[in-house]
Amino acid sequence: MPSVSKAERRAAAIAEHHPEKLYARNKGMVDMSKEQLHDFAKTKESKLPEKKHEGRGFGKDMRSHHGRKPNPRAGY
Repeated sequence: MPSVSKAERRAAAIAEHHPEKLYARNKGMVDMSKEQLHDFAKTKESKLPEKKHEGRGFGKDMRSHHGRKPNPRAGY
């Protein structure tokens, strides 16, 4: 499975070669198999975003993550 961002690829490379240098938020990568870490780390960075963006609230159709339309009279 390839990495979805440059940050994920770099964290996998660090976890594969220098697990003691990982940040606390990435310590879960140490539990991955060597094959999985290698697959993430070998992903080419040329077309990857710097970070993956997930759960930003509003999608293309302006619905929130709760499935409701925003209230136009809410005044924001």
